[in-house]
Amino acid sequence: MLYSVKNLTGYFPDAMENVYNTRHSRQATVTNGVHFMKNLKLFALCTAFLSLLTLGACSDEKGEVKLSVEQEKSMSERLAPAGKISMVGEVASAPATSTGGGNRSGEDVYNTSCKTCHGSGMAGAPKFGAPEQWTARIDKGMDTMYTNAISGFQGMPPKGLCMDCSDDELKAAVDYMLEGSK
Repeated sequence: MLYSVKNLTGYFPDAMENVYNTRHSRQATVTNGVHFMKNLKLFALCTAFLSLLTLGACSDEKGEVKLSVEQEKSMSERLAPAGKISMVGEVASAPATSTGGGNRSGEDVYNTSCKTCHGSGMAGAPKFGAPEQWTARIDKGMDTMYTNAISGFQGMPPKGLCMDCSDDELKAAVDYMLEGSK
């Protein structure tokens, strides 16, 4: 079915006007562009004026702020550096860092680092007190279990994320979990 412009005017009253005003569309576009640029300039001018007004209002502070002795001391403590940087020649005089909290028992290491996963069986970890979950691991040998505890295995990260634990402390924790799971 063919529709003429006259038939469309009943449904779309502006259709006739748009058909006959196409030659003026370039002029309308140019006029709209001019109005847009005028509005943009006005917007930029207002923004600059408001910025200057805000800066002028905020720069009222005159002189120096006077602090009491207590305030000065408190501020100095808060702003003091947290540590000291050691240069290459000073490394030998730097204090030695501890590699652990001494010899912790297997139970202490288990309660602080291992219990999170091995207490609930998270990420496939064998549960403490569940001998059926430990038998396949025991069959591989104690050396393999110690190596897995130190290096990590499947879902278990190296050292079970107890980075300050020594290898002997981790072995004691493995022994503790095995004893508790018999």
